[in-house]
Amino acid sequence: MTIYYIGGSPCSGKSTVAAALAETCGLTYFKVDDHLDRYMQMGASDQKVCCAKLGQMTPEQIWMREPAEQCKEELQIYEEIFEYVLADLKTLDSQQGIITEGAAFLPKLAKHMGIPQGRYLSITPTKEFQVFHYRQREWVPYVLQECSDKAKAFDNWMERDALFAKAVQQQCDDAGYVSIVNNGEIPVETLTEQVAAHFGLERS
Repeated sequence: MTIYYIGGSPCSGKSTVAAALAETCGLTYFKVDDHLDRYMQMGASDQKVCCAKLGQMTPEQIWMREPAEQCKEELQIYEEIFEYVLADLKTLDSQQGIITEGAAFLPKLAKHMGIPQGRYLSITPTKEFQVFHYRQREWVPYVLQECSDKAKAFDNWMERDALFAKAVQQQCDDAGYVSIVNNGEIPVETLTEQVAAHFGLERS
């Protein structure tokens, strides 16, 4: 069973590209974000350090921390839940192949698994692109509604994700994987074609 992996960071276009390739290439699409809450609960039950810690924190405690601390723990969380992601992928049955995406697919984890360069890439946004699109998302205020300083909490969140993107880019460099940086000037169709070409996929 062939699996194509798209890693990266939030708000970069990963899900848009993966959904388009699933539709035009006949692939099964597995979106990690759809299962994150369950993975976090599993991690907490298994006494994974960061999963358990985050599950007990309030929004104020989460978002008012230093962005560097948040980023470090975000990276660790994805390492803690990775086994659950892989277990779910093994349950899928697709003769045409699977395309999966999520920030959980850290380049160093992909490298450790032995995923070939032609089956993995990351997409990360510039900070400007990231912030612009997060501001358009209607659910963001609900995430931060219990924070005493919502503007500061949002700024911390955006800085955390910017630091996360840089970490992913560095891991790609270290592992020899392709890393695409989306500044918002690349048309979605062009980005999708770039990813399809990298994976050697033919679109219908």
